[in-house]
Amino acid sequence: MEESSKEYVHSISGTGRLLPSAGRWNSIEVDFGLIPTSSYSKEASPLMYAKSYDFRLSVQDKSHLKRFIYIVISLILVAAAAALLTALLPRKHAGGGSLSGLPLALDYALLFFDAQKSGFLPKSNPVKFRGNSGLHDGEWKQDNTSLVGGFYDSGNNIKFSFTTAYAITLLSWTVIEYSHKYAAIGQLEHVGGANDDAKVDNDIACWQRPEDMTYPRPVFKCKSSTSDLAGEIIAALAAASLVFDQEDANYSTRLAQTSQTLYELATKNHIKGTYSEDKDCGVQAANLYNSSSYKDELVWGATWLFLATGNFTYLSYATENFEAAVEEALPSDTGVFYWNNKVAANAVLLTRLRYLRDPGNPYESTLKTCSDMANMIICSYLSTPNKFSMTPGGLILLQPNKSAPLHFAATAAFLSKIYGDYLNIINIPGANCGSEFFPLERLQSFARSQVNYMLGDNPMKMSYLVGFGDHFPEHVHHRAASIPWDGHNYSCSQGERWRDAKESNPNVLLGAVVAGPDEDEGFLDTRNRPEYTEPTIAGNAGVVAALVALVDEPITPRMNEVIGGMDRDKIFSKIIS
Repeated sequence: MEESSKEYVHSISGTGRLLPSAGRWNSIEVDFGLIPTSSYSKEASPLMYAKSYDFRLSVQDKSHLKRFIYIVISLILVAAAAALLTALLPRKHAGGGSLSGLPLALDYALLFFDAQKSGFLPKSNPVKFRGNSGLHDGEWKQDNTSLVGGFYDSGNNIKFSFTTAYAITLLSWTVIEYSHKYAAIGQLEHVGGANDDAKVDNDIACWQRPEDMTYPRPVFKCKSSTSDLAGEIIAALAAASLVFDQEDANYSTRLAQTSQTLYELATKNHIKGTYSEDKDCGVQAANLYNSSSYKDELVWGATWLFLATGNFTYLSYATENFEAAVEEALPSDTGVFYWNNKVAANAVLLTRLRYLRDPGNPYESTLKTCSDMANMIICSYLSTPNKFSMTPGGLILLQPNKSAPLHFAATAAFLSKIYGDYLNIINIPGANCGSEFFPLERLQSFARSQVNYMLGDNPMKMSYLVGFGDHFPEHVHHRAASIPWDGHNYSCSQGERWRDAKESNPNVLLGAVVAGPDEDEGFLDTRNRPEYTEPTIAGNAGVVAALVALVDEPITPRMNEVIGGMDRDKIFSKIIS
């Protein structure tokens, strides 16, 4: 079979928006071939942002998705298309103002994304201890492609495509469903290589601010199996197209078209597999984010493409392959929604379709399976005895053998609340769980209990959202936050002084949600213990989702379109039945 002679080339053409925040986002605009620019000019945009991404994806032989650059940015870009999201905030609230309670927590959680930006940062960036960084990203060995921009994943200086796309899809979902809530509290203004060799300076071994990086930054390319990565990008682009549908219809259409093009490559002409199986692509990334399957991402992407286009071909793919995705998922991931597993969320999303825009046969059987599964998942959070154990303080432990329990609890809270909102729209009073019945108030109280735990209602009396409340982590595992912003450059060896310091971080990483306590509810506020103190963009995305779902913003129903802050029909706007 003829090999493709073209690579996936990414180049920067300007700046754009990627994730929600009040400041300006520096997202990556790449030559990925598929997306033309938005009809908005930089000057026309309220924050002078272009939402444009030039994705010139050149594939001569479409029987193989031959070279898919694996680097955070590439996706980010793509995802940036996903862009979404938002500028979700006029950030006058940060650090003061009239917000309190959940709206204030939401404001802070969104601000964390500003602290994770890479590339050229505007002077108006609200996080004042961050500056330009990663300005030579993409210059690696024989490659000389600009990959400047995007977002650092966590407390290190690495950029991952997979988790970034996941974060964008999830955030886009919340904007589609709860745009009225975002708007009501002033947050929607503009919606719309890891190497463990310590002898070598790199993103893991070196404790250095991203602004001071001088060591080589490898670019990893995927030559064969990247189905999971492609699927999540497909979902991110499709979901973002719905976000921009009213604001910029032309741009929204182009996002959907790009998603469709990638779908064709990923499902019909590609050797399927996970990105972490490819030694040239994800083997090193797998040390931190090992993907265990790909079918859930492809089904997830197809589901969002159906919603974004109304094309039932995508719904056919999603429903015909849903069971296979369930079977491929790890048993330990049952009921858990996070970067590695989309089955639970997909079941809830397709349940919304069955309850509110039932397409009937030939999809009914799988959609019923999804609604039964969604109900079962929510019951597993609530029933006594619980499938999942709880700490004495009330934190659900969805993955007892893994760190970051708060991040898993956040998405469980989100699924519980959004599922309850779906039931509320169709006047179903609660969830039937065998011999138990849980009214909608119980679904909401479970979700609220998990968020309250994160915000300080726990045995440690610790708010795990930095900056919220009077007692929060002060030694967050984060390079930029832990090194003074004092006009001096610090080498890797000099940075170790700050890594090992007993003093609190000189820069408060406002809005970061750390990994959280262990299963015994102990918490070590120690910079060298990332299993307790490291935040991630994927984790914060889940917290944002839970917070906005729970924000109590009374909105008068308007022609049954908005119920309880949720837009009943926006997500179905492209479906003609």
